[in-house]
Amino acid sequence: MQFYRQLTRVSFRRLLLIIVIGSGLSACAGKDEIRTDIQDITEAYELAKTSVDRKNYRKGIQIFQAIQARYPFSDLSRQIELELLNAYYMAGQLEQAAETADTFMRENPTHARVDYALYIKALSFFEGDAGFLERWFKRDITRRPPQDVDLAYSTLRRLVERYPTSEYAADARQRILAIKERMSAYENYVADYYLRRGAYVAAVNRAKSALEEYNGASGNAESLRIMVAAYDQLGMSDLRDDAQKVLDLNFPNES
Repeated sequence: MQFYRQLTRVSFRRLLLIIVIGSGLSACAGKDEIRTDIQDITEAYELAKTSVDRKNYRKGIQIFQAIQARYPFSDLSRQIELELLNAYYMAGQLEQAAETADTFMRENPTHARVDYALYIKALSFFEGDAGFLERWFKRDITRRPPQDVDLAYSTLRRLVERYPTSEYAADARQRILAIKERMSAYENYVADYYLRRGAYVAAVNRAKSALEEYNGASGNAESLRIMVAAYDQLGMSDLRDDAQKVLDLNFPNES
């Protein structure tokens, strides 16, 4: 009882007590309603940030969630939502991070940090931390479906198109280039699969789609070679010659 009386003297500690023991004390809350002013929220916010900085993501997320649930209209509410977004991502809770980003953007479409929400949403579609693509390209992945990478691609493009001067735009552009390489390689793999099995129209369509959608990728030369071969098999000499000319002009050392 002495410990409980000490807790009731400091509202911030009572907030943490809710986080630690959860529903175990909820029945008592009705008898002794917790009162927390803005200073208490600020202290809790700083504790949560410190926890995340120290990679204690579970603790940080719990504190942010508790503040958010209890004080949804506080001056820190939007910032707490952004901190939660970051904490989810750092903790590897990628689905929650993407959902939180969507919620933030939907509720705050003109907020100054929408670019950040877009950025973290895009990263959340990668399987791992922000260096995922760099590690990923060290393995042979051309035969693997890109899964959520296309969602990351569209989100990053939205970021650089809407916020070209954002502090995240430069990194987003680099990631877009990496994703284009990944997607182009996979599309070429599928197109070549069709080509080798005599599905020449499907091969042309897939290679042409890769060429148009991922223009500028190093795989563009392979897309053109597939188109040349497929058109040749289809007896479409004019289209074959046109594709060959584009290949010779743009990739003189690879044709």
